[in-house]
Amino acid sequence: MLKVLKESIELAGLPEEVYTYLSKPDRILTVKIPVRMDNGKLVVFEGYRVQHNNALGPYKGGIRFHPEVTLDTDIALATGMTLKNSLAGIPYGGGKGAVKVNPKQLSQKELEQLSRGYARAIAPIIGPEKDIPAPDVNTNPQIMIWMVDEFSKLKGYNVPGVFTAKPPELWGNPVRMYSTGFGAVVTAKEAAEKWLGGFEGKTISIHGFGNAGQWAAYWASKWGAKIIAVSDTSGTVYDPNGIDVELAMKVKNETRKVTNYPKGEKIPDPNAPLFVEADILMPSAIENVITEENVDKVKAKLIVEPANGPV
Repeated sequence: MLKVLKESIELAGLPEEVYTYLSKPDRILTVKIPVRMDNGKLVVFEGYRVQHNNALGPYKGGIRFHPEVTLDTDIALATGMTLKNSLAGIPYGGGKGAVKVNPKQLSQKELEQLSRGYARAIAPIIGPEKDIPAPDVNTNPQIMIWMVDEFSKLKGYNVPGVFTAKPPELWGNPVRMYSTGFGAVVTAKEAAEKWLGGFEGKTISIHGFGNAGQWAAYWASKWGAKIIAVSDTSGTVYDPNGIDVELAMKVKNETRKVTNYPKGEKIPDPNAPLFVEADILMPSAIENVITEENVDKVKAKLIVEPANGPV
């Protein structure tokens, strides 16, 4: 991310001091989150909240729960949020949060404890006018409302604006759940019409079938494209004749594994969608999945990025 930042500042002809200023975040908070597991054992998880820059407004950025997160990754993602919000003309700064954990190994009770503990730990530095977190990888509206509830208890009154992407029944925006995937498909459609002669009938491969990937697949199929590959950590589903997206979403959300989808070829490698023959590739999982080492294997004519910094 710092390389991108430096190159962008040089291309814009801005003074080097702009890079010096933006290359470091305003604040880094590292927290510990003790959780009493179902077996009675106490486990302490590590978490972060990085506040990069708030020149344009409150810090804004998601919270991810992932076993491979690092502080360096969180800083890079927070920097990216500053750049994205400013380029889009949105009056927010950049922030990012994370907890080093595999949430798939937690029970619902343990996950709630972790979510509430993280909200308590970062509560002193967030708020509707200071820093507004949101979901990211492996977090969702349920986790957001646990965090809103915990923050509100600390304040002594309801503060629904402190986190976005809450359930619609509890102060949430009903379109927030699918907005990332929808926006990515709008971009893909515009790009395909300019460079591929149209969007309808084009084949799409989707790497990552979480929130962004699922809704990207949903809207792309609704607008006439054919989804031929999707993946999650369990592996890849590949079907050149087209995947039934709504069925795949149902299977994923009920079983937590898209490879339980009853049709198509199952490939053990979750990264297989990056390299299949497709008109459009939509990396929708995590950053840095397409690198100098593997880019020559990518066969898609167009890459559209629902994920943060996948290339």
